[in-house]
Amino acid sequence: MLSARHLRKGIVGIEAAIVLIAFVIIAAALAYVVVNTGFFASQKSKDTIMRGISEAASSLQIDGSVIAYVDGNKNVTALVVPVKISAGREGVDVSNRSLVVTVWITGTSTYAYMPNIYNGSTEDEGVNIKFSTSDLTQTIEYITTSSGNEPVAYMAIVNSDDDRLLESNEKGFLIIYLGNNAANEYDKIKIEVKAPVGASLIVEREIPAGLEPNRIIDLG
Repeated sequence: MLSARHLRKGIVGIEAAIVLIAFVIIAAALAYVVVNTGFFASQKSKDTIMRGISEAASSLQIDGSVIAYVDGNKNVTALVVPVKISAGREGVDVSNRSLVVTVWITGTSTYAYMPNIYNGSTEDEGVNIKFSTSDLTQTIEYITTSSGNEPVAYMAIVNSDDDRLLESNEKGFLIIYLGNNAANEYDKIKIEVKAPVGASLIVEREIPAGLEPNRIIDLG
C-alpha cells in the first residue's frame, strides 16, 4: 500500500508533466506565429522587389533602326522609331494620353524642346493618319497636312487587332513630326518615351553630314 509521501510525489510528477506540456504547446504556437510572420515578410519583400524591377525596366524597347526623313531643304523633319514591348510584359496601352513623348534637339546653333507631343495611336478615333512602311513619305505628308507646323507624334501598330494595346505579336512605329523644329547636320536628337508603367525609353541619335533632299536615311 502506497504511503502519503509516495502519493504526493505522484501528484507533483503529474503537475510537472502538465506544466511541461503547456510550455511545449505555447512554444509551438509561438514558433508557428514566428514562421508565419517570416513567410509573410518574405512574400512582401518579394512583391516589393518585383514592383521595383517592373518600375526600373522600360515597358518598350527599340526593335530596328531609327529612320529620318529629309525634306527638300535638306532638313530632317520627321523620325520613325520602331518599338516592341519588353520581355515579360503583357501589353502597353498606346492610346492618347497614355504615352508621353518628349523630344530635344541640340546642336552648335540649334536648340529645341518639345514636351508631350504624343497625340495617340493611329487606331484612335479622329486620327486620320495612314501609315505605310513601304512609303514613309506618304505617311509624313498625311501628318504634315493634319498638324501644320506643330510637332506631333503618333504610334502606328503593324499586325494590329484593331485595339490600342501594343502586344507581343505586334510591332509599333513611333512617328515623330518635328514641325518648325527641323534638325540639321550634326544635330543631336534625344527622344524620351514614357509609358504608363516602367521606366522611360530613351533614344539618342546624331544627324550625319551630307544630307540629300527628299531622302529617307537610316540613323541606326
